Amino acid sequence: MRNIVVTFRAEPEQKKFIQTLINNADIKFLKDYNENEYLVVLRDAEILLAWNPSREVNSLQLNSFYRIKFVQLLSAGYDHIEFRMFPPDCKIASNNGAYAAQMAEHIIAMVLSLAKKLLINHKKLAAGEFNQRETNISIKNSTFGIFGYGGIGKATAKLIRVFGSKIYAINSSGKTNEKVDFIGTLKDLDFVLSKSDIIIISLPLIDETKNLIGKRELELMKPAAILVNAARGQIINEADLFKHLKTHPDFYAGIDAWWREPFTEGEFKLNYPFFDLPNVLGSPHNSAVVPGFLQEGLKRAINNINLYINAGRPRNIVN
Repeated sequence: MRNIVVTFRAEPEQKKFIQTLINNADIKFLKDYNENEYLVVLRDAEILLAWNPSREVNSLQLNSFYRIKFVQLLSAGYDHIEFRMFPPDCKIASNNGAYAAQMAEHIIAMVLSLAKKLLINHKKLAAGEFNQRETNISIKNSTFGIFGYGGIGKATAKLIRVFGSKIYAINSSGKTNEKVDFIGTLKDLDFVLSKSDIIIISLPLIDETKNLIGKRELELMKPAAILVNAARGQIINEADLFKHLKTHPDFYAGIDAWWREPFTEGEFKLNYPFFDLPNVLGSPHNSAVVPGFLQEGLKRAINNINLYINAGRPRNIVN
């Protein structure tokens, strides 16, 4: 029988859901114990089900768990994981694609809000200004550049096609079975940036994507482009984006993923006053948060744990 430890604080209905879906396993919920008991609970653990294990269990404890063979994350992203804390042969799986549908809706909502200048005109109306002749942007027949053509990128593309827009996609392989107008890799970054009216960032944060978009890349984009980041803040250079937005008033940015957030840093903090700019629309990294999203995310994660237990071939293994 496999030993599984759930490291996040699960609600009673979540506990029941987990116990119902996982077979042939001894499941313990870490937060049911006090910290003095953590070592006893975890010493025989083979599998962890976690959101952010480095915050849910301290590094001193994790370093002593040589029996951990598989970590299943509830999060789609994995940049917050301290890989050194786990044994070299431990497999870590992300929850890739678990929240793609709702994130795609959020991305399109941001694009439309920015293109139609909804927040700008709302504030003008609130100040008593009624300008019926102010133009907005049509996204019909525009070109979308999607950086990261996995679950989120593909779900977003599905919605984009309604507008008759072109899709220029970038992924790790430069290949896809989806219908797109262009598919490439990060080597094609400049080409896609220069051709796109709207850029969607849905890439994982890895060494190759950190500060991927900086001053040079922003200047390659069209002066009236729209940039939406639903991935990780660190993919875009914070200082360069602020300066570009300030000096290019027709350039718009929708930001759902920020540089310093409570989940990873313990607080939300900005180094530049983005919210003083009229061409910025922000949300608190909640693009995935809709009713039932945790249940769906849990189900997908548990299915992958069962793949590990029953077949030894879990999906979405990260390096």
